[in-house]
Amino acid sequence: MMSPSDQGAELKFVVTNTLIVRDIQRSVAFYRDVLGATVLREGQPTFLRLRNIWLTINSGGGPTDDKPEVVASPPHDPKVLSIFLNLRVTDIWRYYDLWSSRGAKFITEPKVHATELRCYMRDPDGYLIEVGQTTMTTGPLDLYA
Repeated sequence: MMSPSDQGAELKFVVTNTLIVRDIQRSVAFYRDVLGATVLREGQPTFLRLRNIWLTINSGGGPTDDKPEVVASPPHDPKVLSIFLNLRVTDIWRYYDLWSSRGAKFITEPKVHATELRCYMRDPDGYLIEVGQTTMTTGPLDLYA
């Protein structure tokens, strides 16, 4: 319950995506060197800013007192999807070429779909990353402004 002095204060928070990885340094290198993320804090965990999202890169581990039955681990089967990053871009072919030149491995080239151009790559731990360019608005990022 908020005290009367806190009721006028604006509540603020930041959303981060936590990726559980096998090798923190390898994953940080991918997000920094291939996708251009900025490292905000090194160590365990490492914090990165990738455009307008924040990533927390951490190794796996067993249960803790606040999650007593939960084990954190990287993906075990690249064919099973439970979460993925979705990068919306202004020019999919330019990003496809740029990130490919930096070592990204795309599953296919960008494909035309009803409302977007889209392709996928994987990070070093197998996390799927969608790269998409919206075609249903005048500007490719208009939905996100």
